[in-house]
Amino acid sequence: MKIWFDILTPKQVMFFKRAVSLLRESGHQVLCTTRYYREAVELGKIKKLDLTIVGSHGGADRYDKLRLSAARTFDLASVVNQFGPDVAMTFSSPEGARVAYGLGIKQFAFNDSPHSVPVARLTVPLVTKLFCPWIIPYSAWAGYGVARKNVVGYRALDPAAWLKHDDSAEKVPDSNTILLRLEESKASYVADKGLDTGNLVDHLVESLHRSADITVLCRYQDQITEAESRYGGKVRVLREVVDGTELVRSVQLFVGAGGTMTAEAALLGKPTISITPFGFHVEKYLVKNGLVRKATNARMLVKLAKKMMSDKKYQALQKKKASRILSGMEDPTDRMITAINSVRL
Repeated sequence: MKIWFDILTPKQVMFFKRAVSLLRESGHQVLCTTRYYREAVELGKIKKLDLTIVGSHGGADRYDKLRLSAARTFDLASVVNQFGPDVAMTFSSPEGARVAYGLGIKQFAFNDSPHSVPVARLTVPLVTKLFCPWIIPYSAWAGYGVARKNVVGYRALDPAAWLKHDDSAEKVPDSNTILLRLEESKASYVADKGLDTGNLVDHLVESLHRSADITVLCRYQDQITEAESRYGGKVRVLREVVDGTELVRSVQLFVGAGGTMTAEAALLGKPTISITPFGFHVEKYLVKNGLVRKATNARMLVKLAKKMMSDKKYQALQKKKASRILSGMEDPTDRMITAINSVRL
């Protein structure tokens, strides 16, 4: 069988990598496409996942998003048509969905972000089956035009796909270390609403840089430039793409303005604070189960950070709680393989 994966983000590199390996080991032909997007391309190299680059990320501007997405759809159609896949696997890729639909290819899509309205509108109506974490109700998808019978829940958060098979040696984190992950500022659901966590980040850095080593992990080159200019020598801004899981393991506290690494840190048992400027299903689950604390203002953020880094009992309890919750989750990779094996040629 020929299987095509459209892999667009660093999260998707981690999420799909094991499935790609298992399918190839089973004798299937697999094509993995991506677009030029700094973190995804570089992490693919780190993880030794061969990616065919087609097109590029459109940035934050609506016109650029439209133009580059249209160009990528055109080029992707040629690449995929030449490969001739029997099934497509995406994480709700707009171009992937359009090409699969246009070429009559059965498409299985994963998505844990119904709050990303532009992407959902462009992809969900076109998929054969939509897979999502069990905590997301059908009502979150109903407005996008997908039948209830075509939405399949799996009992896991997405990082379980790689964390359940992570055999890295347990690390003792360096004391007084904080990893700060900035927001996905060019995503439509952030850029269109003008959401910003700058004030929270500024206050955290100013309050704690003398007593803690703060590492800032950016998503885009312009974020790197801005962070270096804004904070100077108060923080360490990573210029190179790194293995995020290993980085999270090495610090004492994680502060996230996004979704995936926040969930990953929480499932690793790392004291975790979310500063996302909106709410979403995965975050609500993590907060409800005590794996994440949500900071809604600068004063609260600093107070939580200080407490989490000084409370050894809390740190031990988080590790134990996260291990129990992760062990009870299934591996989403199994759903991918089962779905592909169900396809009748």
